[in-house]
Amino acid sequence: MFQLANRLCEEQQVNVRFNTRIINTEHLADLTQHVIILPPSHSSSESTETHATPLLDSYLNPSESFIDWLDNQHQQGALLASACAGAFILSATRSLNSRAVTTHWGLEQALKQQFPEQVLDTNQILIDHGDILSAGGMMSWLDLGFELIAKLASPSIMRQLGKILVVDTAPREQRYYLQFVAPTQHGDSAVLEVQNSMNLNYSQPLSIAQLAQSVHLTERTLQRRFSKATGDTPNQYLQKLRTQKACDLLESTTHSFEHIAHLVGYQDGAACRKVFIKIMGLTPRAFRQRFTRG
Repeated sequence: MFQLANRLCEEQQVNVRFNTRIINTEHLADLTQHVIILPPSHSSSESTETHATPLLDSYLNPSESFIDWLDNQHQQGALLASACAGAFILSATRSLNSRAVTTHWGLEQALKQQFPEQVLDTNQILIDHGDILSAGGMMSWLDLGFELIAKLASPSIMRQLGKILVVDTAPREQRYYLQFVAPTQHGDSAVLEVQNSMNLNYSQPLSIAQLAQSVHLTERTLQRRFSKATGDTPNQYLQKLRTQKACDLLESTTHSFEHIAHLVGYQDGAACRKVFIKIMGLTPRAFRQRFTRG
């Protein structure tokens, strides 16, 4: 990507050239960089739904000397950038200073556990703070690369490069591609029982009070324990679950959205549409057009 950008810069007489190198983190002392990109982890599980394969230890526990070097580079004016699991290393720096980052949606819970105070927005494919950038899924390195080329060369170079690579350079959001994967390894058996009940009966009217009663908890206690275990209130969880089912039906059937709304548990199609847009960032029609060939 950067080599092609160099060719375009030469053709358009833009006085910028990208010189890229892979850095060995064990030999950092004398290196000074303009941009440092923390790449995806090749053995991480961000591309799977089960997330069974752990991240490399160098992402979860980067060496103190490496983090110090990154902070020093940032203090000298280097841009720090991460793609996908690289956000774990970025979050370990002091340079981020509590500013929001994004990572692959499947790594959200793991990053929250590792850095509970870190502001995280996995709805976004790219977050650019000027001096620090982060990109979401593994292939969002494309978005990161385009952003860096637009910043350091020019937006016109970036757009022309997108045409050459046949990649859409228009803004988009990671939540368009979100799949709701419910956290179940939290150890709260009562919450898990409520989750299972929701998973089985999402198409029916569900009362949080009745769900609490079914596991012998007060509604307030269930709300508190459910939020602690899953990161969502019961209502938020149910909305995400129903929205995922609606996405599946939009992709696999030709049913109208009004009919799909009823199938996933909404009596009011307009209410379902409102929740769908809030969670997915797209109208049901735009979602179907984007992800089906019909």
